[in-house]
Amino acid sequence: MRDFFNKIRSKYKVKDLIKNFIILWLIYALITGAFAFIIHKEVSPEYEAKSAAVDFYSDTYGPDRGILIDDPLTSGVARLAIVRGAEKTLDVAYFAIEAGETPNLFFASLLDAADRGVEVNLLLDGIFHGINKELRPMFYIFSLHPNMNLKFYEPLNPLMPWTFNNRMHDKFIIADNNYAIIGGRNIGDRFFAPEWHDKRITNDRDIIIINTLPGDESSVINQMSAYFDELWSHKYSRSIHKNILQVRYLLAVKKGSELKEKFTLVMEHNKEVLDQPVDLMELSFPTHKISLIHNPITRFSKEPWCWYELTRIMKNAQKSIFIQSPYVILSQPMQKGYLNKEDFADIDVTILTNSMGNTFNIPAFSSYLNHRKKIVDNGVTLYEYQAPDSLHTKTFAIDDDLLALGSFNLDPRSSFLSTESMVVIHSPEAVTELKKGLTEYMEASLEVGRDYSYKQGGPVDAIIVHPFKKFALTLLSYLARLFEYLF
Repeated sequence: MRDFFNKIRSKYKVKDLIKNFIILWLIYALITGAFAFIIHKEVSPEYEAKSAAVDFYSDTYGPDRGILIDDPLTSGVARLAIVRGAEKTLDVAYFAIEAGETPNLFFASLLDAADRGVEVNLLLDGIFHGINKELRPMFYIFSLHPNMNLKFYEPLNPLMPWTFNNRMHDKFIIADNNYAIIGGRNIGDRFFAPEWHDKRITNDRDIIIINTLPGDESSVINQMSAYFDELWSHKYSRSIHKNILQVRYLLAVKKGSELKEKFTLVMEHNKEVLDQPVDLMELSFPTHKISLIHNPITRFSKEPWCWYELTRIMKNAQKSIFIQSPYVILSQPMQKGYLNKEDFADIDVTILTNSMGNTFNIPAFSSYLNHRKKIVDNGVTLYEYQAPDSLHTKTFAIDDDLLALGSFNLDPRSSFLSTESMVVIHSPEAVTELKKGLTEYMEASLEVGRDYSYKQGGPVDAIIVHPFKKFALTLLSYLARLFEYLF
């Protein structure tokens, strides 16, 4: 009997130990993975010294031409075209690979390129990469193929909770250092709206960049390549193991065969469209200069390089500023030392963002609700998109000749936590193209009046918000104030 009770006591001691360990880890994770980010870094004097708004402009045309892409399906086809056209190298960086058939087609195109002798380097975020059970054999394909390399930026490490919030949020592809595509889209059906996708679409914007003078070092693609190399070779980016078990080898062979078959079928089914000659010079617009801006590759709170550069070019505006972002969270650290109301007293500032009815990011949008009134009070013309589909676009247009787009959301996370990259384009033609593409969005949006309700007589009716969603967003907006620095 004594032994029986001793066993019970031992059992409960183990349970207590486990429970205490979990509690201690949660406290440890909360302190190092959340509270540690309350303190924000400022841009160093060294970085300030080498940065000037005039550096984004040029009096002459440069070697880079661009094509803006808003249409989801076209953006998917464009990625396939860039991958198919690669002859030597493909450098690919993405935050997330989402569920659906699009990732299979994307990986199939990379495998096809590798089979043609192209060196394929794929860098994914270490937590939000989205490689699920169905896609896991891709790990093994990358391990086996001599021309394919895969790395993860800051893989999940429970012993280092401070790495949880430092994510790689970049999204771009570089082919042969002559072609590139960069924007805000991840890889997934909802971003490309293929014919089999019957759910909500997530709208975004990309730019294809064409270096018309290969070898010209002034092309922004050289800057993008250098940034990718920095990410790729950094100690935070980890390779997958090349040695795999026999069972995984068989899975890789099977998955590879499936992908090749699927890729062949898609190419044959769309042969007329995909093999049609494309005059890139006719489709593209010239640019005076394209520059890359990005955040530093560091842990904890980063120096806000992207935000610093964006505020500098906004302060340089003479007439107007247009911003498109999924949500707008202008925290106090983002404003202090970077934004002053007086800087924009005579500037027409317009913001287009999602509405409560179509937002896809509940935590971030709940934080936006805390800033909505202040944005209006500061004289900003605020529009909220009313279509069922949501906006994921990150774009800044300054006057009629400067455009910035990429992965940067207007929030503290993009400013201080994640790696981000944007291209700043000096080109009146680019801004003209942007305005053409914006028409559809603006016609589906309503302006927020000075009383914070929508102005009467708008082009569409306000999207109906489910009562529970409205309640949840309102409730979370109060909680969001405590952790705004993580949104």
